[in-house]
Amino acid sequence: MVLYGIILPTFGYKVEIDDLDAELKKINENPKKFQLSIGLALIHNASVITLTILLFIVYGPPYNIILGIILLICRIGEGLILTYNDKNYGGFLSMARKYSSTSGAGKDSLSDIARTINKTISSRFKFAMILWAIGSLAFSIALVTYGVVPPFIGWLGIVASIFIGIDNVIGLVKPNLKTKPSFKILLVIGGLSAIAFEVILGVFLLFF
Repeated sequence: MVLYGIILPTFGYKVEIDDLDAELKKINENPKKFQLSIGLALIHNASVITLTILLFIVYGPPYNIILGIILLICRIGEGLILTYNDKNYGGFLSMARKYSSTSGAGKDSLSDIARTINKTISSRFKFAMILWAIGSLAFSIALVTYGVVPPFIGWLGIVASIFIGIDNVIGLVKPNLKTKPSFKILLVIGGLSAIAFEVILGVFLLFF
């Protein structure tokens, strides 16, 4: 969540692209930066799967095997979907090169194809985030129930999971609502709480 919410956008990686024409131009102007963002995303996805397996081994069977299995299935599913998504997103590089050397109807055609691909990528990303929410909710419930970490960390995870889950379900079912102020507030609260949860939990697991 930290990577997709904060780090990758600085390299030009965007899940939601409003102006695809301008974005294709940016990608073509700085292809190495774009390739770096894809590489970081793929490393992140592999880390998600690896870390999930480790968390299941450490916190699954010793505490709650059912919650552990939910975490395992959802977060591995999330990692696999994001990996597939990022490989498709990487295809924008070749499309950006063609776009820069094309004009007229050819450019319009490439732009339409890019919009279709981006819409599909965005939908898959939302589904991956729903899996993130379910898996993180299961893990957070285990954290709160068994006192593995300070309770506020687990409760922060529960809040983040609920907000992220609701936000992405609405985004899939009623995408036209994303322009409404209430939806944007929901998105900000969910994103900030999810980032805070992952950062605080990560620091605690590493140093305590």
